[in-house]
Formats: sequence, structure tokens, C-alpha cells
Amino acid sequence: MPAGFTAAELAHRFALQLKGDGAAVVAGVATLANAGPDRLSFLSNPRYRAQLADSQAAAVVMRAQDSEGYAGTALLAADPYVAFAKIAALFDPPPPLRPGVHASAVVDPSARVDPQAQVDAFCSIGARAQIGAGAVIGPGCVIGDDCEVGEGCVLVARVTLVRRVRLGRRVLVHPGAVLGADGFGLAMDAGHWIKVPQQGGVVIGDDCEIGANTTIDRGAIEDTVLGEDVRLDNQIQIGHNVRIGAHTAMAGCAAVAGSATIGSYCLVGGAAGILGHLEVCDRVMITAMSLVTHSIREPGEYSSGTPLMANREWRRNAARFRQLDTLARRVNALGKTPRDEED
Repeated sequence: MPAGFTAAELAHRFALQLKGDGAAVVAGVATLANAGPDRLSFLSNPRYRAQLADSQAAAVVMRAQDSEGYAGTALLAADPYVAFAKIAALFDPPPPLRPGVHASAVVDPSARVDPQAQVDAFCSIGARAQIGAGAVIGPGCVIGDDCEVGEGCVLVARVTLVRRVRLGRRVLVHPGAVLGADGFGLAMDAGHWIKVPQQGGVVIGDDCEIGANTTIDRGAIEDTVLGEDVRLDNQIQIGHNVRIGAHTAMAGCAAVAGSATIGSYCLVGGAAGILGHLEVCDRVMITAMSLVTHSIREPGEYSSGTPLMANREWRRNAARFRQLDTLARRVNALGKTPRDEED
């Protein structure tokens, strides 16, 4: 990890405007409230503006209009959060690549592992699997038959690629994720379920990130597909044959049922659900805990669900909700004229 950077060096490196002491040294990052005299912080949300005056940060990334009256060192950015993220990456470098296959790993003779790939302890690599240059297969990972891991991918630990999973370049998969498990395909036959074979695969585009314990099922016939730069949080369920467009991000515990299609640049809040065989167009925001029950064909923000309220009030409203249809019919009946009755 580098010892530090001056504010002037950071401004030059990230094309930011410097205001204040360019010699101030930044050795790490912190929040406004907890930053010490060698830390960089940022101000993006106006609700934290009051913390700025008392912050001890060596420098703060902020918008130009927020810097008026600030006596400390500021790095001015159009989007402070983006600039802060880029700077913070300087203080969190990836561990160095250690090419080679650990002695405890088991690699099928038909698999191809690039000499510049790193395969850690207790990994299993199946038949006809391919591991690209610069890829890191962390401890305890299982790479199933006919899987492909592209250049520069990182599977942190205990990641399972079950079967016919193809990762593009620079894909990051966090511990416990399972990609390529059977989709939930069942058919009822004479009172008993029979399993529908899941013969498709999973295709993950370049620069995607898959969170811890997230599961992505392989397709029934065609593939389950994520476009480039899709970001999935932890504990998300993606059903078979789902297609997710480029640059879409989904928060934790969201679930997408089979054969749904989600467009590009969408945002899906935590614990939201999307029913199967629906289509969501580009640039849609679905807020947390919402349930999407029909296709969305216009960009915008969508919500559903009942807001939190005191339990006694919720119980009364729930009881009234069951009477809603009867009340609506009565209201409609009151509004009818004799002519309406004749019609």
C-alpha cells in the first residue's frame, strides 16, 4: 500500500480542481466525522454538510458550490462520490498475482489452465474447463465441466461454477456464489413432479460483479445471460433463462423469476421481486421491497407495497383491504343514474 499522496498529486491524477494546501498528505480514506489529519473524505449528500466544519480530514472531495466558506483543502469534482471511489482504490490495491496451481488442487487432464492463472488450495477444475490468463481461482472453488473463466477474473473463495458457465473478462465473484445450478424446471405428471432437464448454460459479460451467496441458474434450453458491467449484490436469486442488460445493478435479496428480461441501466432495490416471463425496459428504477407483476415498458421509477406503520393501524387497514372490492361496488352503484341501469 502506498505511503501517501499529496492533494496536488491527487488533483493532477484525477483531473480535479485543487482548493487549499496542495502539500497536504493523504494516506487513506475515512468518513467526514471520523477522518484524521492524514485521511481523505468526501461530501456528496447535503445531509452531512454540517459535519464538514468539524472534520479533521487532510482533504475533502466535494462540489465547487459546497466549498464556499470551507477553510480546509478541497478537491472539487462534478460527482464527488465517483471521484472518491477512484481515489480510494489507490489505498486498496489487489493482492499480487501468484501464477500456478496449488499442490492440493485437482485439475482434470482435459482442462486448460493458462500458465499465468492462479489456482489456490483445494480447488477442483472439471473436464474441458478453461481458465484464462491472470484469473484467480480462490481457495475451495469448484469449476465444473465445460466452464470458462476469462482473463483477469477473480473468484474469491468457495465459488461454484456448476456446469456450462462462461465468465467474460475481469468478472469478480464473491464467496459462496453458485452459478450454473439447475433451474427450477418441473412438470406435473399424474400427480407427481418430474424434472425438466436444464440443458442451457450461464453467460456472464465482461466486468460484472456477483455478490456473496448469490445464485444464478443455468437455462433450460437457452442460456441465462448477464450483459457487461452488471452488478449483483449478495444473496440474489436469478432464475433460469433470465436476461439482464448491461450496467444494471441489483441490491441484496432481490429475486428474478425464470425467463424475465431486464433492460440496461436498471436499478433494482433490495428484496424486490420480478415475476417470470416479464419484460422491464431500459433505465427503470424499482424501489426496495417492490413486486413487479407486469411488464414495464416506460423508463422511470416504480414502487409497490405497503409502507411501515404501527401494527394496530396495519391490522385495521388489512381488514379493510379485504372489504375493498365490496366497497368499490357500492360506490359504483351509488354513482349510477337510472339511464345507466337501463343500459
